[in-house]
Amino acid sequence: MEQEIYRIYLNQHIGRPALACVNPKDEVLKGTLIGKADEGLSLNVHASVSGTVTLVTGEYIEIHKNRTETGGYLHLTSQNPIDLVQEAGICGMGGAGFPTYAKLKTKLKEGGIVIVNAAECEPVLGHNLKRIITNPEEVVEGLAIAMDIANVNKGVIAIKGKHTAAVLLLKKHLKKNMGIFLLPDLYPMGEERAVIREITGKLLDIHSLPQDANSIVINLETIFRVYEAVTLKKPVISKDITVGGNINRGNKAILDVPVGTQVGELIRLSGGIGKDVGELILGGPFTGKRISPDTFITKTTGGILAAMPFLQDKRDMGLLVCACGGNEDRLRQIAASMGANVIGVEFCKQAHPVNGRLKCDNPGKCPGQSVKVLNLKKLGAKTLLISTCTDCSNTVMSIAPNLQMPVYHCTDGVLRGAGFSLVRKIHLH
Repeated sequence: MEQEIYRIYLNQHIGRPALACVNPKDEVLKGTLIGKADEGLSLNVHASVSGTVTLVTGEYIEIHKNRTETGGYLHLTSQNPIDLVQEAGICGMGGAGFPTYAKLKTKLKEGGIVIVNAAECEPVLGHNLKRIITNPEEVVEGLAIAMDIANVNKGVIAIKGKHTAAVLLLKKHLKKNMGIFLLPDLYPMGEERAVIREITGKLLDIHSLPQDANSIVINLETIFRVYEAVTLKKPVISKDITVGGNINRGNKAILDVPVGTQVGELIRLSGGIGKDVGELILGGPFTGKRISPDTFITKTTGGILAAMPFLQDKRDMGLLVCACGGNEDRLRQIAASMGANVIGVEFCKQAHPVNGRLKCDNPGKCPGQSVKVLNLKKLGAKTLLISTCTDCSNTVMSIAPNLQMPVYHCTDGVLRGAGFSLVRKIHLH
């Protein structure tokens, strides 16, 4: 049965939550403003479906969808491009959700650059790539709009070189002062500072922002929503999603899913999950979090992934935490599901706490993990569970097998379900 209730959160971004501006029993159309941006760093929230408001709380608004709704939407009313971006409620749709209007107001020096991050960094995820294949001209136009708003003369689309068809499509539509930068196929090449390092040659420290490299970095889907807001006067009411892993119909990218759709509904539309599932993940295999089918998607949701059942290994386990993957809590959660006994935790020496999360000194370029593995071995660890990037995993695998220590990775369950190679020893090209 088709989903009837859509839950739309008032805070789907970094900053202050929107203030509800509708009441229960109100009739709304798709695109109706239901949450008005508060003072400071805040964003508007719009109805993603037409119907009746059934519940308003301090956290979210629920709408009972009208079965007869059409494909139209209420248009934005602003005229100026930056005002349209702000009115639309656009935030970063591939990460933390920083308000895009604030990012585009960044004052860059002469020679500044707008970078579109199309790395599609996490394995299995494929919705950014599908958006490029479906709307290459609109993506390029979104970049042109962003360059104009930010008053810069250079734009670059960063994409992995292996995506040859998408690269060719983009090249056909590039405008003056735009280019393509081909990224290597490794994780975490889509990390913001890694992208900047590859394109500009400047490595930002963990406390710096892209503007310190005279750059603005915008996710691929976000740049498409900029196009929609300015050209079509469309608010952010939908999200591109990858449903993958242990899914009956395989990995599938779905464009323009209404914000507030329930995870269980998307799994149903994708053919349901496999016979046995270890967990559901919201996000990517490296950095996603465990969820239930009752979870509702937001503007920042990227993946809904079903993992294979957890392999059971009750031996003493050591955890090696990388800033680019699952944190300590996530690894402990996986270890518990495996039945393992955690006896020690080590952190990559490049990982440092910043605002409640770890950041890496130089994402994707590992200094070596031999000392960390040896420390865990000395504590009595018989196995390892790691959350390391491509390069770190290579260094772990250069020593752990020689110590007779089996290695598990936080991505194993999803990658097994999706039919992808596991993160272990990988030859870098």
